[in-house]
Amino acid sequence: MRIIFMGSPEFSVPVLDALIEAGHDICAVYCQPPRPAGRGKKDRPTAVHARAEALGLSVRHPVSLKGAEEQATLVALNADIAVVVAYGLILPQAVLDAPTHGCLNIHASLLPRWRGAAPIHRAIIAGDAETGVCIMQMDAGLDTGAVLLRRTTPIGGTETTGELHDRLSVLGAEAIVEALAQLGALQPVPQPEEGVTYAAKIDKAEARIDWTKPAIDVVRQINGLSPFPGAWAEANGERVKFLKARPSRLPLKPGETSTDAGAFIIGAGSADRAQDPHASVSILSLQRQGKRAAPVAEILKGWTPPATFD
Repeated sequence: MRIIFMGSPEFSVPVLDALIEAGHDICAVYCQPPRPAGRGKKDRPTAVHARAEALGLSVRHPVSLKGAEEQATLVALNADIAVVVAYGLILPQAVLDAPTHGCLNIHASLLPRWRGAAPIHRAIIAGDAETGVCIMQMDAGLDTGAVLLRRTTPIGGTETTGELHDRLSVLGAEAIVEALAQLGALQPVPQPEEGVTYAAKIDKAEARIDWTKPAIDVVRQINGLSPFPGAWAEANGERVKFLKARPSRLPLKPGETSTDAGAFIIGAGSADRAQDPHASVSILSLQRQGKRAAPVAEILKGWTPPATFD
């Protein structure tokens, strides 16, 4: 098929590669404009921009698609379909209608659960047992279109947003290739009204850990905010980011630490012990201020953790 590809971050790159490998004709790649990044604050292209240029594809990065000239340029591509994944711009109706078969979106949740900006983070923070990807027919709403195909996957007990992100990216790439191959045979299924939740953008204010919360909630916060922005706590004036964790039964007071037997465990708040015996959080990976992230076993070789964290 003759495809317009629209995506920007690293999550979108495996999808672009999969479409090319499947033999589709990518007539244009749309992505977010280059933006200042790094210490020098030089303009840096998105991951999709860099990959598309390496593949010799035509790349466009308009600030907006609302203008008549930009829309006319897109219509003139005479595309069969547009594939959209983490693009970052709202598509006006004229753009949605331009390709012969409309626009398909790859969304990283089991719609209608977790519509919106941060579905992977929110699924882990909420303690969802499973998630997946949906191939959705785009309409004017926020992730409200009919679903053509869905693929599910369990969420691991210590899986972080970064790890799940990478798995869902590959799953999404496989799903869109399958959906395009069966496009005429797939039946669009409208999303039900029940079960709608919204995955609000992650606010950095959510990242500070409250050790008085139940251990399972702290674990989900740590894993759900890893690697970015990273859940954190302070001790002796140093901010430490916690990047991977699991529940522990060691009884400790909230914020109290233990490094017995080579583990690094921090106490958490009370919970219903009849339902959940976990009283603390076992830290598996962290990042000290000004240093690189590493597994706990490596960090403990050169660091004695504080007795308590605030």
